[in-house]
Amino acid sequence: MRFNKQTLKDLKLQGKRVVVRLDLNVPIIDGVIKNKTRILGTIETLNYLFDQGCKVVALSHFDRIKSYDDMMSGKKSLKIVAEEFQNIFSIKKVHFIQSREFEEIKREIKEVNADLTILENTRYYDVDSSTKEVVKWESKNSPALAEFYASLGDVFVNDAFGTSHRAHASNVGVAERAQDNAIGFLVEKELKALDYACDTEEGPKVMILGGSKASDKLRLIKEIIEKVDKLLIGGGMSYTFLKAQGKAVGLSLVEHDYIPQCKEILSAYPHKIVLPVDHLVSEKFADLPSIVVDADSTDWSTGMALDIGPKTVAYFSEILDSSKIVIWNGPMGVFEFENYSGGTFSILRKLAEVTEKRGVYSLIGGGDSVAAAEKLNMTDKFSFVSTGGGATLTYLERGAMPGIEAIKDKQF
Repeated sequence: MRFNKQTLKDLKLQGKRVVVRLDLNVPIIDGVIKNKTRILGTIETLNYLFDQGCKVVALSHFDRIKSYDDMMSGKKSLKIVAEEFQNIFSIKKVHFIQSREFEEIKREIKEVNADLTILENTRYYDVDSSTKEVVKWESKNSPALAEFYASLGDVFVNDAFGTSHRAHASNVGVAERAQDNAIGFLVEKELKALDYACDTEEGPKVMILGGSKASDKLRLIKEIIEKVDKLLIGGGMSYTFLKAQGKAVGLSLVEHDYIPQCKEILSAYPHKIVLPVDHLVSEKFADLPSIVVDADSTDWSTGMALDIGPKTVAYFSEILDSSKIVIWNGPMGVFEFENYSGGTFSILRKLAEVTEKRGVYSLIGGGDSVAAAEKLNMTDKFSFVSTGGGATLTYLERGAMPGIEAIKDKQF
């Protein structure tokens, strides 16, 4: 991996107008921002640009826009987020532009001349206002839209790691057309952390994989298995692997089409892959009382496993005790159900413990893994918590993403 892209400090920015792609897709309920992590993650880059005397035009998506009515409802506007930025940068002039008309936006940017101008949700451009049709101009990287974004500044900066796996007009298209470009500090930190965790020769190196589907992680497993000493697999994806071993899994989630690939991986790396040895089983997919079922049980035909069991927690914890580098992507069970949160939360606490007491380098990536850490207020207990979700998974798999590749290489 080891990125070599231009960063903010590689550019001469004094007094320039800079277009910055941010990820401001934050949870808003009843008009209140419930988690400001992504907003706070932008401050370092924005402060640096302000210190350089730059005027900033910020782009971001907010949720998906599925229809004209969806757009017109106002529920997916960035207006509330813009107001939060004015609270953060109280001595700066922050201006929000609701218009989607290119010339009106340019005029307003020039006339108001704010320190930070925030444009409306980029995905509003996925709907044609005149025809009310879904056209995907943003999501399909419309050349005209990308050209417009590039015309709003002298330089483009991508500081939205979480959307860098997508080739949209507001990250790839604008980067290709801007006079110059770079990655922001948040993206730089993400890339350095992921590169270090994957490429360092320190060890033992352990990867923990979870989540519901094996199919989502097979490419990652094939790419990273040679780099790790142990691969711990939990969550719904583990039952396809257990089925591939010939184990009984009751009514648990199994992707039968992927059993042959799982068999190949298990056969090639029998000493690296570690699967659950017991499970917490529910009568159905609901937060009901659980029973513990051993992975070697031969008479398990009803009920579905929704979490790893106590023996598995102890087994995985023992491996973490001897680790030096740990990468985690995906929960161990349906942690949203109280009765099936124990596996994920126990492994989180264990990883926090070895990080603090033994200096283990711990990296958590993936939306659900991070959500579990946030639920326990533990995001500050790990070496690095990625903001990426799907982007983190893509970068771990491929070592590259469209939104990063569109940025110019460093000039050594």
